[in-house]
This record gives sequence, C-alpha cells and structure tokens, in this order.
Amino acid sequence: MKSITLNDMQKQSEAAASSPRLRAHQNFHPELSDPVQRLAVAMEPGTYVRPHRHPLTFELLFALRGRFLVLNFDDNGTVTHRVVLGEECKALEMDAGTWHTVLSLDHGGVIFEVKQGGYQPVAEKDYVSWAPAEGEKGTTEMMKWYALAQVGDGGFTL
Repeated sequence: MKSITLNDMQKQSEAAASSPRLRAHQNFHPELSDPVQRLAVAMEPGTYVRPHRHPLTFELLFALRGRFLVLNFDDNGTVTHRVVLGEECKALEMDAGTWHTVLSLDHGGVIFEVKQGGYQPVAEKDYVSWAPAEGEKGTTEMMKWYALAQVGDGGFTL
C-alpha cells in the first residue's frame, strides 16, 4: 500500500522550498514507463509553470494541501477557465490538448496529478509561444499576470 502522510507532505514541502525550481515530486508510479503517471508535487509560491498542453492525455489534479490557481487558455492565449483548486474546487480534470498553467498560492502546497503514461517530457511545440520559458526573463511578470487574469483576458506580452 502507498500513502502520503502529513509528515510526508511536510518533508516534501521543505524539499521544494530548498530546491532551485521550488518543487519536489513524490511518484506513486513505480517507473516512468508506467501507463498511469501518479505523483504528488510540492510547489512553493514563485515556482514558474509555463503554459503547456498534453496532447494525448487528460490531466487530473487534486489539492492535497494549499491552494493552486489553474488557468486554461485557448489557442490565442485567452483565459477560458479560472479555478482556485483547494478552495471551492478540490479536484479537476482537463481534457487532452488543453492549454493550462498552475500557480502555487500557498507555502507548503502539495498537488496530486494523474496522467496517462508513460512519462513524456513536454515537447517544445506543446508550450505556448507567448510566455517565457522557465529561467528566462519575464517569468515573474508572467506569474503576476496569472494571479490577476480572469476569463476573457489575453494578450499577455512582456
């Protein structure tokens, strides 16, 4: 049996806080080739998730601890859905091919995600062209925009 205890989440959050990316993963799947990817991700505020999509799989997200802003976009970068996971919504599933991002709102936050596998890194064509890549100039401004963006907003530029 596999479990995530409150102590596990605390240790994972501490690891995320000291990580350069401000994230730490705990896989439930035994290997990356597993047909179902299941993992807890500790995400600290300030970790940047560039909007992306998974063209061949849904993504199911659960807030285990803390709150996470999830934004969906159309092909032009307009916000189509805005949900604060961990407040009024505890779990959500996005269809394959949905452009999305996640913004951690709380220190100590842990999100659980499920996707069909095996693991495939996000291909460059599956990142939006209008947002900076991780580590590039503009990620802080992008995250500030995420926090304020509402359904119908779009056209982010640096």
